[in-house]
Amino acid sequence: MTTKNLQGEFITFTDGEYNIPDNPIVGAIAGDGIGPDIWSATKMVLDAAVEKAYAGKRKICWQSLVAGEAAFAETGAYLPETTLEAIKKQRIAIKGPLSTPTGGGIRSLNVALRHHFDLYACIRPVRYYEGVPNPMKRPGDLDVVIFRENTEDVYAGLEWPAGSDEAEALGDYLREKLQAKVRPGSALGIKPMSPEGSKRLIRAAIEYAINNGRRMVTMVHKGNIMKFTEGAFCQWGYDMAKAEFPDQVITEDELVTKYQGEWPPGKIILNDRIADAMFQQLLLRPSEYDVLATPNLNGDYLSDACAAQVGGLGIAPGANVGDGIAIFEATHGTAPKYAGLDKVNPGSLILSGKMMLDFMGWNEAGELVEKALQKTILGRQVTYDLARQMEGGEEVSCSTFGKLIVEAMV
Repeated sequence: MTTKNLQGEFITFTDGEYNIPDNPIVGAIAGDGIGPDIWSATKMVLDAAVEKAYAGKRKICWQSLVAGEAAFAETGAYLPETTLEAIKKQRIAIKGPLSTPTGGGIRSLNVALRHHFDLYACIRPVRYYEGVPNPMKRPGDLDVVIFRENTEDVYAGLEWPAGSDEAEALGDYLREKLQAKVRPGSALGIKPMSPEGSKRLIRAAIEYAINNGRRMVTMVHKGNIMKFTEGAFCQWGYDMAKAEFPDQVITEDELVTKYQGEWPPGKIILNDRIADAMFQQLLLRPSEYDVLATPNLNGDYLSDACAAQVGGLGIAPGANVGDGIAIFEATHGTAPKYAGLDKVNPGSLILSGKMMLDFMGWNEAGELVEKALQKTILGRQVTYDLARQMEGGEEVSCSTFGKLIVEAMV
């Protein structure tokens, strides 16, 4: 059953499945800096796509939420409890970029949200849209979906400054009890990676591949050096896949030894690559890769590097997903010097909205968004970041770009 209010119905999550009503309540955080500009354009596009796809039979009931600078000005908190409680009830939300407080407090509001709701999978699809200026000869060869672990590794936030009592005490323990070579006075951080955290991330990547017709999942790690953290991440992934997906997943070794190199229909290959080599692979042989599953830091680097290959963060969507809660977001920063100028490309947030529609099972509306965005880019009436690099490009405002996308929906 769904829980109703005057404007719509709450999404529920039962037995691992989201139950989406035709009028779901979805949280919306406009964000800081350019956030209100790009959210206004995004909302216009998403509402138009849903209206056109379902002829009024479905509608998103947006509930505005505050976080970041706007929240601090209104409530004295950067991440108010009322916002957290609302997202918990709504289960699905979308957000613009948020500023991080300076000089103490929360290190990152984005990280705080991920940890609070245990949003363990950062999902970043990266593909090329024809006509987007980019540095590559064949940008269309890259079409990957990156699953980055969101809560462990360096994002656990376990570090202490050089000279602090905590760092000195930990350093003494490491030197005296474990005979570790740690210089006195060092800053220290801990990189935790667990079987549970690693397996659930790799499991999500495999399930995505199965459900979306993808053929390969590649675990990206630095296990040749960090054998008991990143190396274990890789081994835990292989062990989990063998136990939970024996009829659907084969390893790269099995492809050679059992299938003589012939890809068996309906099977997904699970393999792994060393992180530094993977950067070269994605530049030189991008078409050979499909879904990537990574620990936190590797995925942080790779997702932005891949976005650069197809045109940059202005066109890169993303989501942070856990068990029962998902937050879709612009992947870039707040760009405060452009705040309120109606200038910046809303593409990242629009495509994150497209991800959200697909996640909800409203694929018809999501497809309308993507096709209309592609058509608009080919029409060369685009925001400044694209127009200045595009031969014959005409610069338009953020809001005008959104309106052109709506007009392109057929």
